[in-house]
Amino acid sequence: MPIVINLDVMMAKRKMSSQELAEKIGITQANLSILKTGKAKAVRFSTLEAICEVLDCQPGDILEFRKDL
Repeated sequence: MPIVINLDVMMAKRKMSSQELAEKIGITQANLSILKTGKAKAVRFSTLEAICEVLDCQPGDILEFRKDL
């Protein structure tokens, strides 16, 4: 899939653990893991908004389109 999830990169930049982010955005660690690994088929805008709010970033910092993949 040409959509790459850079959530782990943003989490590292903000020095935030998966557990901490999951708690702050109100999802399970299992669901966060699915998002981080790119195995999610969809992402709710409310979840994306919460992630961006907590990590102080833009959606483009997390989601990337790579045509060559």
